Order: sequence, then structure tokens, then C-alpha cells
Amino acid sequence: MDSEIPDHIPPAEVAQAAEKGLKLRSQYRRGGTMVGVARARDLKNRKSISEKTVRRMVSYFSRHKADKRAENFGDDDNPSTGYIAWLLWGGDAGQKWAEEHKKAIEKAKNEAKMRRFTQSH
Repeated sequence: MDSEIPDHIPPAEVAQAAEKGLKLRSQYRRGGTMVGVARARDLKNRKSISEKTVRRMVSYFSRHKADKRAENFGDDDNPSTGYIAWLLWGGDAGQKWAEEHKKAIEKAKNEAKMRRFTQSH
């Protein structure tokens, strides 16, 4: 693996948001799907996240950004289902990390392609 490709370990703030999402889901018995719960467990445990999963995270946040306008989004005492789901995917920190990580992966891949191209010509 190229040294420019970042490691796939989510940062602590992403893990904390996912853990909070799991706690709120357990407490209020709503929010997120089984896929979201599985994602939250991986993020909470700071497991290495595959490139495919990083892309899924970017896609999730893109599709669900309207959830942030819902009533009780961000309310820990009476959270909206969308807020809980958002946290399961790492919250705002997860969104930022996934988008930056996807860009870094693509940049590293393009640089590797250019190196192979220049070496072969």
C-alpha cells in the first residue's frame, strides 16, 4: 500500500459520536437501521474502515443531510430518529472524516497511476 494513502481508522471524535448514537438508540428504541448499528459498532471500536465503506458513509451523509433540519435534531433529551441515525454513522465528525478520507484515497490512487504511467514511458 502506498504511504500516501491514509490509514482507515476513524478518529476518536467519530468513535464518540457513534457510541453516543448507540446509547441513544438503546435508550429511545428508535433511529437507524441494522446497517447503521453495524457501522456504529465498527466506528465506536475504531476498526479499519474499507474504502467501499468510506464511500458508503459519504453517500449516507449526502442523502440524509435534510435530516438535520428536522425537529429535535441535536436534542439529546428527545432526539429525532434522524439525529440518532446520523450519530450512528459518526455524526458531523464522521461526515467530515469520510469526505476528507475519500478525497485522500482518490488523490493517492491518482498519484500512484501517474507514477506507473511515467515509469512506463
